[in-house]
Amino acid sequence: MQLPVNPFKAALRRAEPLYGIWAGFATPYAAEIIATTGYDWMLVDGEHAPNTVPSLLGQLQAVAPYATHPVVRAVQGDTVLIKQLLDVGVQTLMVPMVETAAQARELVRAMRYPPHGVRGVGGGLTRATRWDAVPDYIRTAHEELCLIVQIESRLGVDNAAEIAATDGVDAVFIGPADLSTGMGHAGDASQGEVQDAIRRTIEAVRAQGKACGILAPREEDARRYAAWGCSFIAVGIDISLLRQAALANLARYRATGQAASASRTY
Repeated sequence: MQLPVNPFKAALRRAEPLYGIWAGFATPYAAEIIATTGYDWMLVDGEHAPNTVPSLLGQLQAVAPYATHPVVRAVQGDTVLIKQLLDVGVQTLMVPMVETAAQARELVRAMRYPPHGVRGVGGGLTRATRWDAVPDYIRTAHEELCLIVQIESRLGVDNAAEIAATDGVDAVFIGPADLSTGMGHAGDASQGEVQDAIRRTIEAVRAQGKACGILAPREEDARRYAAWGCSFIAVGIDISLLRQAALANLARYRATGQAASASRTY
């Protein structure tokens, strides 16, 4: 069996526009439904959704037959957790709150086997190796693994160029909610200084030849960030879409007093 190809990583290199969706329900059934809808990628959230390694595995298995590529976000950049996620078959990993190039280098090491890193060898115990069916996995695994680091603080913005330049970092993803909150605007990324920080981050990342992504469920935001140079954008959140659709449906029959628009806090 050949090492599974990572089409998302290849598409990032080609700088193709890739539209994604957040998957926050933490169930294989909901993840599979999303995978049938045609998005280029889906973020299976292990940070703010109630996911565990087994529940993430179930979602990877559920979406495997479909073209939508699963990106898994870890709750933090913990080396032991990253080992577990890679072993169950995560090919594309997103790590939140990366603020320095030193942090980025440690994440790269967590994803690589010695002598280039510290990833433990699971061999035939792991889904990643297809239970030892992939020949030479230890030497070749890094070729199809993709590391996305999140910049979502003032310090991360200041260090964006160095973070993006780190060998082994494939892309940078901006977190507007945490960034705006950390800048004193309580989740309101529309503020001028937050928008300026986002644009500067995009420019710094692109200058290093790396792809930049962002979460932007509001269409006007998504189109603006695409014009600024973001090549992979999450344009929807499954939980928010369900809530909006439910509110809109009820409003046909009864005044609910609740708007069905996309949240500005994301």
